[in-house]
Amino acid sequence: MDKVQPDPFSLQRNVILGLLLALAAAAWAVLVWQHADVAMDMTGPVTLGPRVPLFLVIWVIMMVAMMLPTAVPMILTFHRVQAGNRKLGDAFGTTWVFAAAYLLVWACAGLFAYAGMRAAETAAARFALSPATTAQVGGAIIVVAGIYQLTPLKDVCLSKCRKPIDFIVASWRGGATSALEMGLLHGAYCLGCCWLLFVILFPLGIMNVGAMAAVTLIILAEKTLPWPRLAPYTTAGALVLYGALVIASPQLLPTFQQDGGATIPAEMQMKMPVK
Repeated sequence: MDKVQPDPFSLQRNVILGLLLALAAAAWAVLVWQHADVAMDMTGPVTLGPRVPLFLVIWVIMMVAMMLPTAVPMILTFHRVQAGNRKLGDAFGTTWVFAAAYLLVWACAGLFAYAGMRAAETAAARFALSPATTAQVGGAIIVVAGIYQLTPLKDVCLSKCRKPIDFIVASWRGGATSALEMGLLHGAYCLGCCWLLFVILFPLGIMNVGAMAAVTLIILAEKTLPWPRLAPYTTAGALVLYGALVIASPQLLPTFQQDGGATIPAEMQMKMPVK
């Protein structure tokens, strides 16, 4: 009796899936360790220097942890289409080009996130905002993020992320260059869909692992649940309600401190270990 030969496509697909999940798991492990044991101060006076690359490194790790799992259906669909139209070896390489381009968009978004964080810190210091007012601004940001969940732009971008085969077939041309372009395009749609969900991490605590996990689950639900409006609309209601409660009662924000001291959350007060 002849042995059944393993399907090369299935084997390669499983390798890609395993590597994607391993990368995401490793990134989550780093974030949990960082949250628990490391404190690198990124909250001092506004200076460029080493804080920019440090922030970007942490940001990229966050994107690998949070966004790579939500992109798995799209990446595997891309591999399936590529394998059906090109050699299996080419499909493996171009799939990683696609995934890297997707993450590149989110990495570049970190530059805007850093600039926004510094601008907010500068404004808070310049206008001498009290801890309560700072928390209320955070509540307003959360409300805006909830409202964005109901906008046509959110709906259009999410529709591109929910139907991987439609997106890939519509834009597929083959080759590494096309894979790069498609990865960038998918990253842009994904960014347009989810960017305000990442903005709310700043008032909630940028290294708040619980908040990061919640955002990841929301994005995954938005992309994969069979009911396209359930997750966005439920999230919209929850964010608007919570943001309004924070505006009314600033102490409901995890990063709020009433002791009159610094309002920077503990998660952000990351100081380099003393040698």
